[in-house]
Amino acid sequence: MWRLGFFFHEMGFGLLSIFLPLYVVTIDPANGLFYFGVMAATALFVAIPASFLWGYLCDKTRRYKRYILLSFLSSTIIIYFFALVNDVPLLIVLYALLSVLHVAHEPPKNVLIAELYSREEWEKAFAFYEGFTEIGLLIGLLLGFFMSVYALNATSTLLLCSILNLVALVCSIVLVTDPVMIFERGLVSIEKTIDFAYSGIVIASKMMDGITPKEGLRKENPKAFGIGLILFSLASSILFTPLPIFIAEEVARPVATSSASSLVFAIYVLSACGGTAGYFLAGTRLRQMGKANVSKIVLFRSLLAFLMIGIAQMALYKVVFVTAILMSLGFAYALFLVYMLSISMEIVPKGKAGLFNALIGIGGACGSFIGPFIAQTSGFTYVFFMSGVVFFLSFICFRVFRKDKSC
Repeated sequence: MWRLGFFFHEMGFGLLSIFLPLYVVTIDPANGLFYFGVMAATALFVAIPASFLWGYLCDKTRRYKRYILLSFLSSTIIIYFFALVNDVPLLIVLYALLSVLHVAHEPPKNVLIAELYSREEWEKAFAFYEGFTEIGLLIGLLLGFFMSVYALNATSTLLLCSILNLVALVCSIVLVTDPVMIFERGLVSIEKTIDFAYSGIVIASKMMDGITPKEGLRKENPKAFGIGLILFSLASSILFTPLPIFIAEEVARPVATSSASSLVFAIYVLSACGGTAGYFLAGTRLRQMGKANVSKIVLFRSLLAFLMIGIAQMALYKVVFVTAILMSLGFAYALFLVYMLSISMEIVPKGKAGLFNALIGIGGACGSFIGPFIAQTSGFTYVFFMSGVVFFLSFICFRVFRKDKSC
């Protein structure tokens, strides 16, 4: 039940994530796409050191609930002020402040799951959390759809986002508790060291007996993992930051001239359905799939990004194909995220629980500026091409991350 607050939080941010770029473009139609890129990039850049800070503090103090409450309380207040502002530079400042405080709940949330469950249950636990909160995001998008259908003003939408975060705060005050004992990540680290040493002894023994070992000594490459994660986040951000504008201007407007934003929300609702299905599968089958197959998911995302180039040139059925692509991207991302959260809890040492979010933030910050800038200056075709290339580079890094090293 402790996840209930996060459910309402995702409802509010699911609605805000799609509404905000549309809102900024409405304020300044000529430069709105560029301004939103600056807004998103600035917010993610300032969140990078914040992720390290919150991760360090929660592990140092061994208190996690306080940082979750700080995140939800600040989101409630700052989004309320959004409703009082229609000046883009001021919105950028407020959004940057929101980003710094908002990420305070991410490292504690990951640690809570890792410490409340054994390593064998991490994939299932992360998948359940992500799937549960994805349903909240889905409901938030549905609320955005209905609000756009009934043409409610921006103030009403932003106030609803603030209220949902207030509900999340109240739920978390009542339901979230700090774990009594914190040792699971330490045990996993010890087990990995022992397993690696044992494998090395077995291979060395075979070689001393004149037997050529068939197996290699598998050692994960943390640097490749970090670079791959940054590149994956970069590619995702390049693709998704300007995507609501692409859907509104290139896909929805020719079909639904009365309310393009309604169709934007409807498409993202279906995309969230794909993500929910992915989290359900991740919870039951990811460990059986094997880690090597996860890199193939990144390659699949690369192919989908390249496929968007052809769809952008289509005159008919563009809505259908874009929706199918987004559902597939959401499904693939769900599988990827659950695995990455689990493996990050293995390889990230205590005191650096925010490293995972910081790496994602580095790629996301760069992509949040690059994506809208390319879209504004060169068009969306180049956005899709660049995203596909960077996804492919990420795929190569994750292949290196799992490469065997023979003794």
